[in-house]
Amino acid sequence: MEWIFQTPDPRVVRDLKHAFQCQEILAKVMANRDLHSREQAEAFFRPSLQHLHDPFLLPDMEKAVDRIRSNRSEGTPILVFGDYDVDGTTGAALLTQSLRHLGYRVEVEVPDRERDGYGLSYRGIEHAREKGADLIITCDCGINAFDQVDYARKVGLDVIITDHHTPDRDLPRATAILNPKLNGGSYPFQGLCGGGVAFKLVQALAEREAHPWEELPNLLELATLGTAADMVPILEENRILVFHGLKRLLETRHPGLRALLQSANLENRDLSVGNLVFSIAPRINAAGRMGDANRAVHLLLSTNPQEAADLAHALSQENTRRQSIQQTMVEEALRMVNAEIDLSHDRAIVLGHSDWSPGVIGIVASRIKEQFHRPTIIIAFDDQGKGKGSARSITGLDLYETLSECQEHLEGFGGHPMAAGCTLRRENFTAFRRAFTERCNQKLTQADLTPRLILEGEVQLSDIDQRFMRFLELMAPYGPGNMRPKFAARGLEVVGNPRLVGNGDHLKFAVKQNGRVLDAIGFNLGEQYEKLITGWPVDLAFVVETNTWQGQSRIQLNVRDIQLHRS
Repeated sequence: MEWIFQTPDPRVVRDLKHAFQCQEILAKVMANRDLHSREQAEAFFRPSLQHLHDPFLLPDMEKAVDRIRSNRSEGTPILVFGDYDVDGTTGAALLTQSLRHLGYRVEVEVPDRERDGYGLSYRGIEHAREKGADLIITCDCGINAFDQVDYARKVGLDVIITDHHTPDRDLPRATAILNPKLNGGSYPFQGLCGGGVAFKLVQALAEREAHPWEELPNLLELATLGTAADMVPILEENRILVFHGLKRLLETRHPGLRALLQSANLENRDLSVGNLVFSIAPRINAAGRMGDANRAVHLLLSTNPQEAADLAHALSQENTRRQSIQQTMVEEALRMVNAEIDLSHDRAIVLGHSDWSPGVIGIVASRIKEQFHRPTIIIAFDDQGKGKGSARSITGLDLYETLSECQEHLEGFGGHPMAAGCTLRRENFTAFRRAFTERCNQKLTQADLTPRLILEGEVQLSDIDQRFMRFLELMAPYGPGNMRPKFAARGLEVVGNPRLVGNGDHLKFAVKQNGRVLDAIGFNLGEQYEKLITGWPVDLAFVVETNTWQGQSRIQLNVRDIQLHRS
């Protein structure tokens, strides 16, 4: 693993150090996040709802709000159409609950992953007609639904698209399209998730109707769940939403949200983006991965504590089943990598199998990408030879762009530079794998395939005091764009007896420097045990955290990598 130290402008570091009267390493952390003045830093540390952008800066927002308001005066139903992932289900629930609270008649629909696939479906359009709706509002989908929007128009339905995925040059002929990536990025922040775009629509509608959007139930909480789970940058508007949403989630009395927190053993605990990503999101996702995603929407909308508890329990069971299937698929994929991929030459991994669950391929793609640090596409084929693929990338390769260069072999594709999906026929699999791999080989260097650890800078163990820990608390919420700071410390003495824990997968040890001793834990670093027992000093890369055990709290180094010290 290569350690990369960030190199902020020394003048900015000096000015921040003087302005805050703080350690240089803390000034570096701020400078590394482009916080170049005291004013910028204080706005970052104290996110304010007053700093959210005017929702009417989104192109087509005026048209969207006017079209929606016509339905309240006429009493005609609206269909909210979401997606089956966390962003899509929480966004659909957010829109549905808010519109109902504002007096609209609203139905909600989420597609079936296997039957309908991703995006606005013809079945969803027919569902809208059956309910007497004349307007569909999509959430987290629709930006590439050209044929479906045309069909909806043909049968008398208007469509408002709210989406955040990268648009094509052409756009569907919808009544309004809300997407922060439209028009060359005229909206001040392009990092919103699908639920975030839905939030902006609700914010605009409430403003037009003179209703304080802050008083709409669960609006911030649901926007926070979608933002955290979709791995968008926790910066700017997203940071503001998540900062306040986490606080409201902690205090929520909503039956559905409380049941989710209880099922994940997170009730009455300080919440973080990590809690949502690793404990709550998998339960919501399990609804769509293992069955009907509408169950997740029903849970998020439920006002009945017993119904909510039953739904949360069912999703927890589904998540357990998903974990078992996922483990089997990861093991099969690892065997296939060894059998089918020439890792000495190929800079991408593309695997397909007819017995894989389409609901789990995204997680498996992430695991394989992490294991081999290569762009990875995992494809599940059905009995008719149609394949659904999920792709994950590494820094240096834009997936959306690369898939577009291989689209002659695909039936469809969409997504982001780092995560995408595609569909293809089995007979085109070999040609697609060859084309995608060739392009990755051209675009990526061998250096790109070396895992890199981005570090804020070097610290002494004596630097890690209570003010240091308070600073780390103020930096939260953490997530993409503002990851928990990672530091390096060199020439550390290993003290005591290092231990292998967790079936030998993890390390537990202590280190000493100039008289200061700190505990350290190294998850999944068991193979580096020998470095700790040579008697030689070590260099560590780590994040600093507080470990609480049996009521006792201690500072702990959560180690990411270990190197023998070279003087």
